[in-house]
Amino acid sequence: MLNRRHFVALGGMGLLAACTTAPEPEVSMAVPAVPPPPVPDFYAAVTDEPYPIPAIERGTLDPRLWRQEVDNPWPDKAYGTIIIDPDAALLYFSEKDGRATRYGVAVGATGFSWSGTARLQFRRKWPRWNVPAETIARKPELEPYSVANGGMDPGPENPMGSRALYLFENGVDTLYRIHGGADALHLGKAVSSGCIRMLDQDVIHLYEVAVHGCDVIVLPSLTGPQTNALY
Repeated sequence: MLNRRHFVALGGMGLLAACTTAPEPEVSMAVPAVPPPPVPDFYAAVTDEPYPIPAIERGTLDPRLWRQEVDNPWPDKAYGTIIIDPDAALLYFSEKDGRATRYGVAVGATGFSWSGTARLQFRRKWPRWNVPAETIARKPELEPYSVANGGMDPGPENPMGSRALYLFENGVDTLYRIHGGADALHLGKAVSSGCIRMLDQDVIHLYEVAVHGCDVIVLPSLTGPQTNALY
């Protein structure tokens, strides 16, 4: 016969059994985020220029836009030809043997883009920014940097950056440039008043290999509206 003592003992065993057989709560195993790949060494800080050029931070630049050697999509073009695909935000410098150096760029916003074939007329290190009248009409606050006022001094605040390549068409300045000063987060986007913007590390590299008088071909854009121009 079971008395009160037996019930107490059996009840304790039941509690013990319940504690040992209950399923353990599920533990959420979060998958660790994959860190972005480190940027190539040539995007390190540049310290031997008149003005400092900071390193490109890890995770700020899509690897698709890294400077790299690729097969030239236009292998028939002469050595030194520069071809810009605005929709892909890529600039190609034609090398020999069907190869090209490819750079990521920022391109002209809708209403400011230009396409056609120009000539690389000359190059400048740490150029002044002479703001065109059309830009001042849109942004009067830039009037102190007009041509009449001598432009903006070179330096980190100058949106032209460390180098500029000047494009002429039929002997006339197009007012479009290939220049530095781009933010890594703006590469691949349409943000300028028609100019082709590059990272300072990349435009220095292009400046060194560019061929005076070469063709610069800007392909027509086939996309719809883009972002507004930063300047």
